[in-house]
Amino acid sequence: MVHAISIWLLVAGFFSAGLVNAIATPATQSSFARWGYPRWWSRLTGGLELMSAVLIALPVSRMVGTALGAAIVAAAILTVLRHREFPRLAPLGVFVALIAFGAISSSP
Repeated sequence: MVHAISIWLLVAGFFSAGLVNAIATPATQSSFARWGYPRWWSRLTGGLELMSAVLIALPVSRMVGTALGAAIVAAAILTVLRHREFPRLAPLGVFVALIAFGAISSSP
């Protein structure tokens, strides 16, 4: 039961983050520009996050989706650390915990 909840929280998290990044409001584009990424990078990131959400939601592709999500979160953590925006680490830590819990709960 707890495993299922963590999976659906991951799906919801990646889906909502993907929407925010794919919509690319001026504030979102400003953040990506401040980090040195091109204007379209937020849309690419959003698309990858949405793809990760869909892959995690489907049991047959859950491992691939989780790996993609982990790569996205790792890149986000490195970006945040490089630019010393430490308050942004808290939500990323939630993603890390959910990914780790999902991986541990899925192992035989």
